Amino acid sequence: MLEPLTNPQIRKFKAAAQLMPPSLKVGKAGLSEGFIRTVSDELDRHELVKIKFAEFKEEKKTLAPLLAEKIGSHLVMRVGNVMVLHRPKPAAAEPADPAAE
Repeated sequence: MLEPLTNPQIRKFKAAAQLMPPSLKVGKAGLSEGFIRTVSDELDRHELVKIKFAEFKEEKKTLAPLLAEKIGSHLVMRVGNVMVLHRPKPAAAEPADPAAE
């Protein structure tokens, strides 16, 4: 379970998203397994992803929170046909202690 974002965090992410072009588009396939996996991979690399609804514009109000829930991310904002998702990068695995060998 993700911790809720604080208001300063939300403002920071919204400001950063303003400068970003959409990196992914929801197309004819909608929220397919492949698309969900791609969004998850993109969040692993960048933490913040901007997605545009090229299709399914009528369903965006229900699809945006559904996508965020499926991939375990925060829906930072949804404005017009664009949504922004955030998920903190996974913590790096602890390096092996060479002294323990």
